Amino acid sequence: MQKRKLGNCGLEVSAMGLGCMGMSFGLGKPADKNEMIKLINKAVDNGITFFDTAEVYGPFTNEILLGEALSPIKEKVVIATKFGFDVNPDGSPGWTGLNSRPEHIRKVVEASLRRLNIETIDLLYQHRVDPNVPIEDVAGTVKELIQQGKVKYFGLSEAGVEIIRRAHAVQPVTALQSEYSIWWREPEDEIIPTLEELGIGFVPFSPLGKGFLTGKIDENTQFDPTDFRVTVPRFSPENRQANLNLVELLSIFAARYNATSAQIALAWILAKKPWIVPIPGTTKYHRLEENLKAVNVKLNKEEILEIESAASQIDIKGNRYPDSAQKMINR
Repeated sequence: MQKRKLGNCGLEVSAMGLGCMGMSFGLGKPADKNEMIKLINKAVDNGITFFDTAEVYGPFTNEILLGEALSPIKEKVVIATKFGFDVNPDGSPGWTGLNSRPEHIRKVVEASLRRLNIETIDLLYQHRVDPNVPIEDVAGTVKELIQQGKVKYFGLSEAGVEIIRRAHAVQPVTALQSEYSIWWREPEDEIIPTLEELGIGFVPFSPLGKGFLTGKIDENTQFDPTDFRVTVPRFSPENRQANLNLVELLSIFAARYNATSAQIALAWILAKKPWIVPIPGTTKYHRLEENLKAVNVKLNKEEILEIESAASQIDIKGNRYPDSAQKMINR
């Protein structure tokens, strides 16, 4: 597995990470814990060193899963987790609101350290920008945690340019995590140029469009009632049918490389910048192997432009989040 550095702070990780949310939360019923531990270990065996979780995934169960799977080799991997929500007090999925107050951040970090069974969180993200707490207070709190040895690197998720700059002025931001894929290219307008200017790495989540770009989802796909995609406008049956045009485009390039649509979608992201590290998630061994092979697909500049030019002619239907979640994205 190739390695990449996230920005200028010195954090080196595998060129592709593993998003672990769907193992415990968000995509239907949680997968079998023992099978997911085997999957995580298989990822490690194949060179993945970068694993993404959050306290709210479950809540808590995803961090516990990673703690059990990775604590025996914690010195060899990078674990990223997140704070920023008040989770439901009864432990049920979901949250009651945003919360990035300094005292809450410190409390969450202590709990995450216990669940992950580690002494230091490698990369700590603010999960969503909290409009009620100045970002300077958030960055300052994480800076103190870094000085105390409880955190190594600071990250933001779905933050806009102003917030990124203000946070970075207090505590250098190592990475921004936001959605980015061939069917959601908004970060190219302002976010990516800002990250490049400041020397901040980029960690795209949902690089396969929440599974849509694999080509295994169409208008007839039936989602589990607990799968969050049932609430996403982009995943309504009629929008799925319309958006298949983008998957068909990817399949054309996949045929050239004897690859899959998913591998082309990931290869496109990897080719954009050397400091971009996507974190596709999966609960299946064969999907993990498929995604890993994308690092060997090398698109040239002409092909990248060809893909982007063709994709720009496709009118993607539907918002990527329902209105309630869209309000928590800072731009």
